[in-house]
Amino acid sequence: MLTTDSDLPLEKRNVIISPREYRRYGRHLIMPEVGLEGQRRLKAARVLIIGTGGLGAPCSLYLAAAGVGTIGLVDFDVIDETNLHRQILYADKDVGKSKVQTAMERLRETNQNIMIKTYERQLTSENALEVFSEYDIIVDATDNFPTRYLTNDACVKLGKPNVYASIFRFEGQATVFYPKREGPCYRCLYPKPPPPGLVPSCAEGGVLGVLPGLVGLIQATEAVKLILNRGEPLIGRLLVYDALGMTFEELKIRRNPNCPVCSKDPSEIKLIDYEQFCGITRDGSENLAVVNPTELYAELESGKKVRLIDVREPHEYEIAHIEGSTLIPLGELPSRVNELDTANELVMYCHTGQRSARATMFLRGLGFKKVRNLEGGIDAWAVEVDRSMNRY
Repeated sequence: MLTTDSDLPLEKRNVIISPREYRRYGRHLIMPEVGLEGQRRLKAARVLIIGTGGLGAPCSLYLAAAGVGTIGLVDFDVIDETNLHRQILYADKDVGKSKVQTAMERLRETNQNIMIKTYERQLTSENALEVFSEYDIIVDATDNFPTRYLTNDACVKLGKPNVYASIFRFEGQATVFYPKREGPCYRCLYPKPPPPGLVPSCAEGGVLGVLPGLVGLIQATEAVKLILNRGEPLIGRLLVYDALGMTFEELKIRRNPNCPVCSKDPSEIKLIDYEQFCGITRDGSENLAVVNPTELYAELESGKKVRLIDVREPHEYEIAHIEGSTLIPLGELPSRVNELDTANELVMYCHTGQRSARATMFLRGLGFKKVRNLEGGIDAWAVEVDRSMNRY
């Protein structure tokens, strides 16, 4: 195992608070629960944030402002226009730029007294342990199951706290997975991932723009509490937030004595192929018959008889749809399957391809052989075929 300065207790790391920082952090210093010692701990701390999107943006901003000395950012995505309503690190001028590089610039503007390290790469079983070993706390601000399971297993193996959160539509949840302090790990709560496509992403189901602000700040708060060793962290407690009802609910979660990961000795924990574990193939097709927008357009132009089935919701259909398609929302498909003919060539589509993948699997299970999924959904169609189409 790698040995770094992060193996030293925070109070034993050599950090100095400058006269300028005394002024900057004055409202911290006058709090007895923080004080000079607490601010030194914050400056000595190293926090890794996986994902610089909806959750990672507010979390990183507040950790930077609070004076966390080293912040690591992991992301390999670029900024898209659809990110801007919730990912507050970015502006219109940043569309198309690297997320981590733009985030680094913004955080340096926020606080020049801290160090920002960037990892513009995909987190994998091969590099996770090396990256994590430099940090005291790992913040899981991701939005996909393979990375969540990888983050969990690497944190358990290294004995690092995993400050976890997730968001969807109007709801968010947060907790701290930390078996080293007798708490559960992610696999205690979710031993196995759901089938591919069963849980829609924010791109499919949407997310209230202000929601990740609050939930990301909960993650930042938990990270600060762990650094200061103050208060009661969310270890063994799952905080569930409902924005519409403006309610918080706390659920007790316990460590599973038979957990496939945290019940083992750390030396026995092996990182695996997490995409395969979550049932995702390398090309993302999930072993379905797919057609890309350009291919489908060519088929339609050639006169091939193809029936297009839109499985989105009516309000999405109003925003944009492919001419000639039939709207059958995914939830209505089982009761309306009699409207489809097994002899027809069917192409299912949705926003980005996830719901239509589930529809395709459902129909194939009923014996439909000539059914394909539109790769990338109507969003890819708007980019590759019809640039006049509204995108959302």
